Amino acid sequence: MIDVEDLLSEGVRHFWRTRSTQRDKQGTKSGAKDAGERQAVTGGKHADGFVRLIAAIVQDAELPNWEVRVHTTVKKSRTLPGYFRPCKEWDVVVLSGNDLIAVVEVKSQVGSFGNNFNNRVEEALGNATDFWMAYSKGTFAPSAKPWLGYLFMLEECAASLRGTKRIALEPYTVDEEFQELSYARRYELVCARMVRERLYDSACFFTSNSVNGMKGRFAQPNKELSIRNFAASLHSRAAAYAKIK
Repeated sequence: MIDVEDLLSEGVRHFWRTRSTQRDKQGTKSGAKDAGERQAVTGGKHADGFVRLIAAIVQDAELPNWEVRVHTTVKKSRTLPGYFRPCKEWDVVVLSGNDLIAVVEVKSQVGSFGNNFNNRVEEALGNATDFWMAYSKGTFAPSAKPWLGYLFMLEECAASLRGTKRIALEPYTVDEEFQELSYARRYELVCARMVRERLYDSACFFTSNSVNGMKGRFAQPNKELSIRNFAASLHSRAAAYAKIK
């Protein structure tokens, strides 16, 4: 299989360089900049490197008539029908002709860990639940069972790596596995559980920071959630479909 670690490194480098460029450019015309980290992401395209990685995996599997729909394509083309809601715009949709092969959510978080952790988790769980309910009702027929993936990059810094305060609730107790975990470890645990509970076929979780990330460096704290495992799972699904066709 292709060197996915090298491609992920390129994606990480692109992410941080794009954020830096957008932060510098944002507001130069209007004279006003967005507050906080938002100024680095309002321009979009910072995750393009990760999307290219997914496309390369699919292409390497020799999927016939493959098409990867991303933000540069028509918005409706990567919007799929749901069950609990009319439709949902996904980050990456992979097709082979009219057959739905794979769908991937590509997410990242830089700063504001306490404010956004629950939102990110609720979003990931809700998206997967809605997707599989739609599939169970035959929404994507006659496509075979599609592959659902989750790729997430977290900023590696003191705030995301340090432990959190113990949570005390009454009359119930918090799952001990979450107690005093850093936000990095929380995300790692959530990603692992989502895969083990079969909400996602595979998840990739990695960390990076704005300094080393400019050099394409990243860390993979959990081998189960490595880019190689993620790529192998997606590649196998696409290759299996290619053989059938």
